Amino acid sequence: MTGHPFQSPEYFQHLRQLQEVDFVLVELNLYLDTHPDDAQAIQQFNHYVSERTKLAQAYQERYGPLQNFGRDYSGTPFTWVNTPWPWQV
Repeated sequence: MTGHPFQSPEYFQHLRQLQEVDFVLVELNLYLDTHPDDAQAIQQFNHYVSERTKLAQAYQERYGPLQNFGRDYSGTPFTWVNTPWPWQV
């Protein structure tokens, strides 16, 4: 393992977990667009929103912001300029 956190297996694992939860949320959102009264799907959606919030917070605390434009806090110095950005790996 190298000393740079963006090259660690844990970094890629965190990103993968976020991508998996994001996929589930998109699919549930699409389903709920046509089935807005499905209580079980709404429960699942809310569960994964909570999971995504936790995963994103853990990722950002360790690796920096996932998004720009005021959606995520930055460390000092401004960490958005650190690369790679999540979509570059």
